[in-house]
Amino acid sequence: MKRILVIEDEPQMRLGLRDNLELEGYEVETAVDGDEGLQKAGSFAPDLVILDVMLPKKNGFDVCRDLRARAISTPIVMLTARSAETDKVLGLELGADDYVTKPFSITELLARVRAVLRRTGSGTPKPTADVIQIGDIEIDFKLHQARRGKIRIEFTAREFDLLRYFVQHTGQVVTREQILNEVWGYEEFPTTRTIDNFVAKLRQKIERSPHAPEHILTIHGSGYKFVG
Repeated sequence: MKRILVIEDEPQMRLGLRDNLELEGYEVETAVDGDEGLQKAGSFAPDLVILDVMLPKKNGFDVCRDLRARAISTPIVMLTARSAETDKVLGLELGADDYVTKPFSITELLARVRAVLRRTGSGTPKPTADVIQIGDIEIDFKLHQARRGKIRIEFTAREFDLLRYFVQHTGQVVTREQILNEVWGYEEFPTTRTIDNFVAKLRQKIERSPHAPEHILTIHGSGYKFVG
């Protein structure tokens, strides 16, 4: 099920969007201002954000800018009551994927949401090159080998799987539950503590300073984010 975050301060609009999106089969979370929207973009880890421009505390342009500055690549559909071409261009330049001008029909918005999810492949892992470089370490996923210079670093098969998952979702916040479901699978019964233990092992192997990681970052209250 795709997850959508609606950041909209007008109560009736927010409720209407939530109801219609849930009827379409999406899991929906809402936020009433820019600050709450930024927080939930991390904790909820949505597949798409519907973002109103005119928000209290932090406007939609600033929220969009901050999300992209944090390397969060989640697609964004902006809602604006403004018809000025410059405002639409600004939103797109800041990293929005599409915009809808108020007033709009819910049919139009749902079509835009489906199109953006289809176009961005949101929720679909990005293809991973067989050989990548993380800092001074060369990782060969095809051969299951890792080297720092001429020194081979031993990884278990599960550690390779977890690292590949992080790389596929570079810049995205992934929850422990997502990792359990997509790396371990439903047929196994590990706990979220298992994830933390595996992350600690990966950090020991790929980070210059495991206690101050540069690549596998902890997003408190949410999960982890990989930065290449």
